[in-house]
Amino acid sequence: MSHEIIKNLTADEALEKLKSGNQIYMNSRTGSGDISPEKRLDTCRNGQQPYAIIITCSDSRVLPESVFSAGIGELFVIRVAGNVMDDHQLGSVEYAASHLGVKLIVVMGHNHCGAVDAAINHDPDGYIKFITDEIRLAIGGETDEEEACRLNVRHSIAVIESSLAIHEEEEHGLKVIGALYRLEDGKVEYF
Repeated sequence: MSHEIIKNLTADEALEKLKSGNQIYMNSRTGSGDISPEKRLDTCRNGQQPYAIIITCSDSRVLPESVFSAGIGELFVIRVAGNVMDDHQLGSVEYAASHLGVKLIVVMGHNHCGAVDAAINHDPDGYIKFITDEIRLAIGGETDEEEACRLNVRHSIAVIESSLAIHEEEEHGLKVIGALYRLEDGKVEYF
């Protein structure tokens, strides 16, 4: 599948585009998305037309545009430590789904997540506690780091799916799925 932006992709078409891009990324040494001056000018003049919403962790080792071999204007990325959801993230998701017409939402956690580790093994204070408390709510007593990451993703999906505006969009082909990014090899596993 080409990396040209295609308007109005279905959720299934968007997922195939993400999978194809991840395959390219796993064997690449440099990025392959279109970040050219022409693409910047085109998206400035004609707006963005992302084909997927990616909600992921702020971890500097997770680069969604690179992971999916995407360029400017292709992904609507929402990043927050631990890929937790609150009203701000939900507002961003609702905007991309209802105003930009994006049909696929991917909540992508990653292994070796510091926020999940903090929720399991530490008792942080300050604003970090808001994040770890949300993760603890998601994982319960789970102590296996990878399973905790999956539970955390599933919890964020449940928060998204409970949003009234998102629920209304599901009738028009919107899908919400979970994924786990593996730091060691760059592979994205969907569940």
